[in-house]
Amino acid sequence: MSASAVSHDIRSIAALFDMRGDFVQASVFGSGHINDTYCAWFDQAGQRLRYVVQRINHNVFKQPVQLMENVRRVTQHALAALQAQGNPEAYRRTLTCIPAHDGKPYAIDAGGNVWRVYPFIERARGYDELETNEQAYQAARAFGAFQKLAATLGGQRLHETIPDFHNTPKRLEALEAAIAANTNGRAAELADEVAFARARAADCSRVFGLIAAGIIPERVTHNDTKLNNVLLDDVTAEGVCVIDLDTTMPGSALYDFGDMVRTAAPTTREDDPDPANIGIRLDRFEALVAGYLSTATFLNEAERANLAFSGKLLTLECGIRFLTDYLDGDVYFKINRPAHNLDRCRNQFAFVKAIEDNMKAMEEIVSRYQ
Repeated sequence: MSASAVSHDIRSIAALFDMRGDFVQASVFGSGHINDTYCAWFDQAGQRLRYVVQRINHNVFKQPVQLMENVRRVTQHALAALQAQGNPEAYRRTLTCIPAHDGKPYAIDAGGNVWRVYPFIERARGYDELETNEQAYQAARAFGAFQKLAATLGGQRLHETIPDFHNTPKRLEALEAAIAANTNGRAAELADEVAFARARAADCSRVFGLIAAGIIPERVTHNDTKLNNVLLDDVTAEGVCVIDLDTTMPGSALYDFGDMVRTAAPTTREDDPDPANIGIRLDRFEALVAGYLSTATFLNEAERANLAFSGKLLTLECGIRFLTDYLDGDVYFKINRPAHNLDRCRNQFAFVKAIEDNMKAMEEIVSRYQ
């Protein structure tokens, strides 16, 4: 897409919102693969300001209006809480929705696409690859702070933007259905992977059962805690703002922490084709624990007791999803090679085994920060 085409398109979209400024230019922004994201400059009384303009992918998020209702509730609540605390950077510590002319936190274009606009969080950035344990600490601390603010959100239950997203028992049921269907004739080659998943059926139900029993509360959670979803301050490296709130919905705090472990603590990338390269970085795990528990002071005893286990659960769930997609013919996750999803599955299952082998050490690390 040419720069002029982007500018013309975003100029028209921006006109749907109460920008209170003159459009200058726009360009494609970020490394995301789901929504269409642009950085747009506006002149506001002689001051140049940046905004993030996004089209929500309604093929992934089937109810984008409900999604934006969640985002507005959570961000307005966070802003009010930060202001009540006297935080001098309240508008930098949470995303805020620029309203459309009808006051809604989104606008719908002539083609039926749902758009939103946020002020650009300046002097901070996300990192696709973690470079230090301090970055892991700061990102985990920011996610804990996000959950703490959201824990006091009142009113009706948030919408489920992706129903059963972390319902691990249903993920296992989907795997069994894919094995039975065997639509691509791949089941015969996967006996070891299938046996690995089936042997951990009780693990799949553990957190789900604790929530159902009322032992672990349902909370407002982010549900996509890749550490590049936290912006770190350019100068202090402090975690400033949690972004990408599309999957913010009811869940368990353990889902968020577990996914941090899954994405930040392995010794190699998640699609490394050699499972022998997979291990767990206990130093990185400790940085996550220290950062998260420094702000997630609202957790109950059962949640704290399952923090180490949550990394295993979320990794197992993701491995099951990769295996299911491989059986189904690679219809959900994008692949770059024929066995890409199978490599991912084996990688995740190897990380599950590494966590199992180090569970005692991980639980001891958690106990030091209680």
